[in-house]
Amino acid sequence: MTSNSLQDAVAELAAAQVLAKPVAYEIDGTPHEGWLVHSASLAAPRPGLLMVPNWMGVTGNALKKAARVAGERYVVFVADLYGSAVRPQNADEAGAAIGPLGADRGLLRKRAQAALTTFQAQAGEAQLDLDRLGAIGFCFGGCTVLEMARAGVPLKGFVSLHGTLDTPNPEDARNIRGSILVLHGANDPLVPQAQVQGFIAEMQAAPGVDWQLVQYGGAVHSFSNPAANMPGMTEYHPVVAARAFRALDDFFSEAFAPRA
Repeated sequence: MTSNSLQDAVAELAAAQVLAKPVAYEIDGTPHEGWLVHSASLAAPRPGLLMVPNWMGVTGNALKKAARVAGERYVVFVADLYGSAVRPQNADEAGAAIGPLGADRGLLRKRAQAALTTFQAQAGEAQLDLDRLGAIGFCFGGCTVLEMARAGVPLKGFVSLHGTLDTPNPEDARNIRGSILVLHGANDPLVPQAQVQGFIAEMQAAPGVDWQLVQYGGAVHSFSNPAANMPGMTEYHPVVAARAFRALDDFFSEAFAPRA
């Protein structure tokens, strides 16, 4: 069994020449701790991706996923939505942590924006190109980055991987300023087709929004998470995961390309 501890993940990444650095910040006086993750060999600025992890929050597995995303292409910042004192150890604790954020999308957006502002301030600490920034999220993190887009956050692109797609204010899609990519498991019981169709209607009602939805046959929730092992509910699908990460890279290659 692989370890999910932050300390073990940092050591594992260091052995692979990947730097993972904690970054402390505050939201309304509450301490938070995100993580800056990037290759140790970067010699020139790279685009930045704010990464919102799944409902377990900042974990060793989240850092490893950030490193997989980063490669030699990006600098990644793992956002802390809960505060540094809240590190869920099981599904019940994770559910309790996300409950207030799911119920108050304004609070969710505020915490995501604080993480983004902290990330932008790291330009002097890493090879970060502030003109090429995007956001990605997994599961509840996917919900979060879509809410950032609906809030009008001026990033180049937003990617949701097996994230929830509903919102209490679908008319906010008119505020979207960056491109949208949703990567969804077609058999996901936690994000059923009725919710998918609602998202499609939301996007179609927002004039001028550049959006894409990819549905992967045979995939359920958490298809990119190697620790997901509830068949038919949350289950790792390595083939689909690889396709999704390639789609993410293709999407940002286009979103970050110079405009003529």
